Amino acid sequence: MAEHSHCLDENAVLEALSAWPETDCMAIRLLNHSENHTFLLTAADGPRFTLRVHRPGYQSAASINSELAWLAALGASTDLPLARPVAGRDGQLLQTINLGEQAPRFAVLFEFIAGTEPTLADDLEPIFERLGEFAATMHRHAAMWQPPQGFERQLWSAGKILDADGLWGDWRIAPGVDESARRVLNRLDTVLRTELDEYDSGPERFGLIHADMRLGNLLVDGAAISLIDFDDCGFCWFAYDFAAAISFHETDASAPMLKAAWLRGYLPVRPLAAADIAAMDTMVLLRRMALLAWIGSHAETALAQTHMSGFAEGTVRLARAFLDDRGVAIE
Repeated sequence: MAEHSHCLDENAVLEALSAWPETDCMAIRLLNHSENHTFLLTAADGPRFTLRVHRPGYQSAASINSELAWLAALGASTDLPLARPVAGRDGQLLQTINLGEQAPRFAVLFEFIAGTEPTLADDLEPIFERLGEFAATMHRHAAMWQPPQGFERQLWSAGKILDADGLWGDWRIAPGVDESARRVLNRLDTVLRTELDEYDSGPERFGLIHADMRLGNLLVDGAAISLIDFDDCGFCWFAYDFAAAISFHETDASAPMLKAAWLRGYLPVRPLAAADIAAMDTMVLLRRMALLAWIGSHAETALAQTHMSGFAEGTVRLARAFLDDRGVAIE
């Protein structure tokens, strides 16, 4: 696992931003701290930017540059509403900032996008229909796009998510995973691996995806919906993008309605076979296990603390229903 970081000092970050002339004389405010730190930069005369400061050890320079290459390709070939990165004085999008006694950090500056994060209290059906359209557009692009030489992004395979040394940690030691929960989730772990091995990873169902299209990575401004934060993009099953969309809300009663809305947006852009649609339920459980591990390995973040209470218990309920539906005994 990568090294975890405590919350960065806003003033220290602001003083380190000489790489971008646009950031001179700006005020800074922390917007979010989950995998990375995201700051809002505001000038007295109005211009605003968002700054992503990467957690050390999670993404390499090559991996971040690969993310930015796909983002640029999507911006050039589609009409998706995406954040646009801003080059530094040296013409490079990826910069390194020095924060005093701390290790240097990778950072990327983005043009500001207006909007707020939607919540379960909002009318999410039209939002998820758009989100399905976004996902299908990206998947269609990824299937045809030839990445540049040296392109590298993480692999979101069953093992990379479920193994004890998984990308987001070990679900087995997450908060709330007691012996009883572990027995159920161990059975789920086995079934997920088996189903995903049978589902296969051919190019029609496995490729480059956003991998984190959750509500927290959407900005809604009236009728406009924008998608941000490609930091977790990588190679996975295309159906996983729906599972990521309902992250932290898999147990909510609206989940079936949101799935139907997502498919209404997706299918006119990119067809799915019956097996692909059936696999969406498997992906929801795979993602839930990833989130369970993430909460345990990122317990210092506000996002993890918000969802920590009862998350393991909810995961067990989902797992029992999933296994019962398949006639799988837990004992």
